[in-house]
Amino acid sequence: MAFALIGALGVGSQWIAWRFHLPAIVLMLTAGILAGPVFGLLDPMRDIGEITGPLISLAVAVILFEGGLSLDIRRLSDARKGVLRLVVIGAPLGWLLSTLALRYGAGLGWEASSVFGGIMVVTGPTVIAPLLRQARLARRPAQLLQWEAIVNDPIGAMAAVLAFQIVLVLHTGTDAPGALGHLALGILFALAVGLAAGFGLARAFWRGWVPEYMKVPVLFAVLLLAFAVSDNYLHESGLLAVTVMGLVIANADLPSYEELRRFKEHATILLVSGVFILLAASLDFSTLSTLTWRAGLFVALVVLLARPLTVLLSLVGTALPWRERLLIAFTGPRGVVLVAVAGLFGERLAEAGIADGALIGPLAFVLVLATVVIHGFSLAPMARALGLAGAEVPGVLFVGASRLTVGLAEILKKAEVPVLIADPNHSRLWRARAAGLPTFYGDILSEAAEHQVELLSFSSLVAATDNDAYNTLVATDFAPEFGRESVWQIARERSDNSRHALPTQLGGRPFGEGLGYEGFERLLAEGWTLSMTRLTEEFTLADWREKRPEARLVAHLGPKGTFRLVRGDKDPDLGPGYRIIALRPPETNGGENGKS
Repeated sequence: MAFALIGALGVGSQWIAWRFHLPAIVLMLTAGILAGPVFGLLDPMRDIGEITGPLISLAVAVILFEGGLSLDIRRLSDARKGVLRLVVIGAPLGWLLSTLALRYGAGLGWEASSVFGGIMVVTGPTVIAPLLRQARLARRPAQLLQWEAIVNDPIGAMAAVLAFQIVLVLHTGTDAPGALGHLALGILFALAVGLAAGFGLARAFWRGWVPEYMKVPVLFAVLLLAFAVSDNYLHESGLLAVTVMGLVIANADLPSYEELRRFKEHATILLVSGVFILLAASLDFSTLSTLTWRAGLFVALVVLLARPLTVLLSLVGTALPWRERLLIAFTGPRGVVLVAVAGLFGERLAEAGIADGALIGPLAFVLVLATVVIHGFSLAPMARALGLAGAEVPGVLFVGASRLTVGLAEILKKAEVPVLIADPNHSRLWRARAAGLPTFYGDILSEAAEHQVELLSFSSLVAATDNDAYNTLVATDFAPEFGRESVWQIARERSDNSRHALPTQLGGRPFGEGLGYEGFERLLAEGWTLSMTRLTEEFTLADWREKRPEARLVAHLGPKGTFRLVRGDKDPDLGPGYRIIALRPPETNGGENGKS
């Protein structure tokens, strides 16, 4: 029941957040607190026991590996320098400023401040991923935040280990060369394990030593083994090993890479949900009572000074626009890794006789709670205010520059809906360019498209080239990105023939059945035109159909700008506020009495 409740609360919170456009992280924390300390429905130590800690550690390892698996260096392009600065300069600078915030804000001693300050380098990939999914940021700031969170996560853990070893040497008289040597060997060992696991798997997959149906299980087994072996030698070094392993596989150009990545994304969503529910349900209000007003001062210093100064100073001299720097500077949520690692080192410092160590755990939870709530509610509005988020009105991406797509794009542009027409054939784009429409010359599946097309501006895709196979490929590839309900494909010419019919799992939602590409082109060449009509209480769809019995309904726009194509000849059930787009024969090309 405990695992069932964790799954229901975690996934349910993410679904509600998607449905009502709310911050998923905030809902998960709220659900966990309500189920845990408030109503007592879930107590991880009571219901799950001592394996709670190891479960969280393994989940974080999988999450970090999935993050590393998304770090394809070839896709960084213009964000490469910014990422390097945030890691090489930002990590040590953030450590220093966080230590100062703890010393003079929270009032901790230098020993506890230096250890916890190292942990605070971590910005939390468990939090960043849901926030980026909700805020729909522009490509470059999203890349910078994602890379910083994933790469700095093991760096923060290693910084905490280094600071802890130094504190032990100074406080207890432990052998300094031995302790630091063990730390250096542990880091080198973790790097070696990660590299060996990554290159070994990539070679095995390339050589065909692992069958397709076993690639994901083998990947999971090697991942857990790499984490456990490295972590067993030096605590927290397993995070470094799995991140390096993911980074190697991401850049190995594996033919099965997309299948591996998508499966890992699904696993990560489940694990992030579960970990946050466990984290919130484990909260003990009595530990928070040990904090004073200085905890609030500490959070304010981190959010308003330490994080912004770290980012702004690190990015001095880069070509990043000031808007992007500002957004990154005021976005630094902390997550599960911070709480888990802080709790561990807090206990170890307390055992070593450093009393301030007992405050690290409660301070970590307060910081996570505060930053998750602050950034959960502020990131999307701030991104929109700075012009770094997707358009308020969902746009439409057309693949294939035909008479139909150009006509639809012209109408949508007049209705202030963002549009883009992509085509790999330069000569076919002339009609779109003549109409003043945004275009992309090239294959929408190419790496160039990933760098030049801001997909976050679009919520629907229409594949309407004269090549049925290419339409199917595009629609299938983009279905996970846009959602299968928002990917459309022009009806295939011979889909009714069993020799040419494709499985329903491939392609997008068909439209224009009975016409297809050639049918639309023929009608438009004969003088049929596309026009838009707004439906009102006084002028309903039935009234329109009575006046235009020969017109063919092609698409409609919802009151909030949602674009949908019509599949067949049957009119959908549409009410006032909708705008319909229809093909009308040449003799009925007049207006709709002021309603068009």
